[in-house]
Amino acid sequence: MLTIVPILLPAVVAAITLIRMVRTTRLGAIFSLASSAALVAVAIALFAEASDGVIRVYRLGDWPAPFGIVLVLDRLSTMMVLLTNVLALCVLVHSVVTQLDRRGWHFHPMFQFQLLGLNGAFLTGDLFNLFVFFEVLLIASYGLILHGQGAARLQAGVQYVVVNLVGSTLFLIALGILYGTTGTLNMADMALRVAAAPAGDQPLIRVGAQVLIVVFALKAALLPLQLWLPRAYSSTSAPVAALFAILTKVGVYSILRTTVLIFGADAGAAAWAPAAWMLPAALLTIVAGFVGVLAAKDMRLMAAFGIIGSTGTLLSAIALFQPDTVAAGLYYLPHSVLAGALMFLVADLVARARGDTDDALTPDGPFARMGQYGALFMLAAIALAGLPPLSGFIGKLLILAASADAPFAAWIWAAILGGTFLAILGLARAGSILFWKSRDGGELTASRISAWASAPAWVLCALLAALTLFAGPVTRNAEATSAQIFAVGGYVNAVLVDQPAFEMEAK
Repeated sequence: MLTIVPILLPAVVAAITLIRMVRTTRLGAIFSLASSAALVAVAIALFAEASDGVIRVYRLGDWPAPFGIVLVLDRLSTMMVLLTNVLALCVLVHSVVTQLDRRGWHFHPMFQFQLLGLNGAFLTGDLFNLFVFFEVLLIASYGLILHGQGAARLQAGVQYVVVNLVGSTLFLIALGILYGTTGTLNMADMALRVAAAPAGDQPLIRVGAQVLIVVFALKAALLPLQLWLPRAYSSTSAPVAALFAILTKVGVYSILRTTVLIFGADAGAAAWAPAAWMLPAALLTIVAGFVGVLAAKDMRLMAAFGIIGSTGTLLSAIALFQPDTVAAGLYYLPHSVLAGALMFLVADLVARARGDTDDALTPDGPFARMGQYGALFMLAAIALAGLPPLSGFIGKLLILAASADAPFAAWIWAAILGGTFLAILGLARAGSILFWKSRDGGELTASRISAWASAPAWVLCALLAALTLFAGPVTRNAEATSAQIFAVGGYVNAVLVDQPAFEMEAK
């Protein structure tokens, strides 16, 4: 029964916080915080439940697949749900303490709808419902981008809407092609039907697969489809952008889930559909992202480009579609989300402390809590660049080691190491301007925010440290998760419980 809670709870709380008496008072924040805290507890319980390796299926209305809607609980989906809700709670606390949520009356309903869409996307076992949850989280993200108003946010929001409407249209086209050739949108059932498709249908299935993966690559901001992200993330408020650090990983999750499950080794002409172009695109994304970090003129833009670079690093491991490289990527995935979110929260703290200068990378006078924020920035920079002693360094080492025997290993190593060097240069430049040159002259800018505002950022630092200290257990869990992903037959048999047994091994 807990499987439905990550979808049902934010839906109910979002409806409650839409009530005028709730959303115009602090009751909205109380309901939202309580919901997010409960979601973290539920996500921990689901993660622990899935750790035994058994795939569990929740059938809405007790309708069996492929006729009914199913939610699938496995290691990968529970990991993503846990990561999403831990990040959301940290961002929400920061937003309430800094009173960002008071800049408009609909922050908390939109925040809860965002969680509804994210949790649903990770748990659904059906491509059409994946589209539905994508639309829910995207509609909520439109509102969150515009929260607080401003011409720059409106312009960035319009561009964001247009890009994602194009993506949604392509998504529907892909679903139409795949449904027309296979007669199903349940992912487990589609895996069976694609594997058994006649030769005449396979070219069309491959076209549908490519269009579908391109849509997910757009969501993941994979080059050359990444142009929408820097402006959208840097124009909105920093805490909202911190929550959006998980949005690109919805695209990564969808690429991994659908490619291995549906378009794997037994898919005929559609086998490993994106493999030919995804690795080169991922390597170019690394370079583009960290060049952007070097050239950024403010902290939010720098963090946005950092997310692009780290997503490229993650996809360079995923794009090989091998169990060991995927396991390395799964270790790096939570690190990349937490590191990107941390930089955005630090950017918000620095901007509030500096006053009129905001988070622009220009020298200014000293400001309150400069030492504390400098320490937070240093930890965020180490994490974003992937330097020791934090978990990004371990994640990159795992990716490099796992890809050592790949055909394009030299290019992977060059892109990751070169991207790291560019990130170091860009982040060192930013730190020097913000916390070294700003010490000279001028009066101390008084603090305008509570001392507790930095607590969520320190929690993210602690989580990154925990990924490092417990690298052994986390790595073993990533390896077990990867093995379960590639054991396609186990997923199919768990979902299609009333269907004939299916044996499919990834190659």
